[in-house]
Amino acid sequence: MSESMSNGSTRKHTALPKAKILIEALPWLTRHHGKTVVIKFGGNAMVNEELKAAFAQDVVFLHHAGLKPVVVHGGGPQISAALDKHGIVSEFKAGLRVTTEDAMDVVRMVLAGQVQRELVGLLNQHGPLAVGLTGEDAHTITATKHQPEIDGELVDIGRVGEITEIDTGVIEALLADGRIPVVSSIARSQDDHHVYNVNADTAAAALAAALGAETLMVLTDVEGLYEDWPNSDEVISRLTASQLEKLLPELSAGMVPKMEGCLHAVRGGVTNARVIDGRVQHSILLEIFTDEGIGTMVVPDEPESDAQEGTAA
Repeated sequence: MSESMSNGSTRKHTALPKAKILIEALPWLTRHHGKTVVIKFGGNAMVNEELKAAFAQDVVFLHHAGLKPVVVHGGGPQISAALDKHGIVSEFKAGLRVTTEDAMDVVRMVLAGQVQRELVGLLNQHGPLAVGLTGEDAHTITATKHQPEIDGELVDIGRVGEITEIDTGVIEALLADGRIPVVSSIARSQDDHHVYNVNADTAAAALAAALGAETLMVLTDVEGLYEDWPNSDEVISRLTASQLEKLLPELSAGMVPKMEGCLHAVRGGVTNARVIDGRVQHSILLEIFTDEGIGTMVVPDEPESDAQEGTAA
């Protein structure tokens, strides 16, 4: 035995900081164990290779940490690129893509055949975990034709759907089997049996509420909800449903479906909804397993019975 060990001193372990980081995560691991978390995958995280790989690692980490992640995705950039390739012009009205019958065929192909396949592949590099499905499968998402009102008139924007019903049976069966469901945001209508493109933020929120999820997490290309944009870049770390509702009319068009989704989720029984910066590698882990949290968290109006600790509670 060496002299330093015999006189009672301990060896300095260089890996000790790692243990401290893991211990910091313990309260959050305990709190979230067994809980469902719905994650809307989008923005820059969807097109940057490093961010895509980090996203897949985060989701698999949640799974192995005892949470039940469900991933919902759209595919705006990929759809635009595919429509251009097919010579179909992308037109937007009221912030929504006008989706003709021809365009819907491309949307369906891109979401279910490209974006979802790639995401399932990234997750399954870590084990036989991910299963892809669309809102069409087993009537998981049912929609009706959405006609937005512009200048007092209803406008036809084609195959864009408004969610009317959610059936969580397939997703719950997959979760019970230890799988990670990856859901593409398309749906079928029972009225006309057409397939519709539905907003992925809205779909994620509706699924989170129907599943009784603890958390809805929406990845964006901003740090969170800004207090006084564009005059300030101060991020609101936490706000109630009522506070958010008052802010909605002032928000930029891109943030409206995300924040409306958060509002719908917490009013539908989800414990909290978070908007986080998908441009930051491992932002999901930072938000769920650290004291600081990095995005904006929306909570119900009623005070929760157990005290919240920090923004990442």
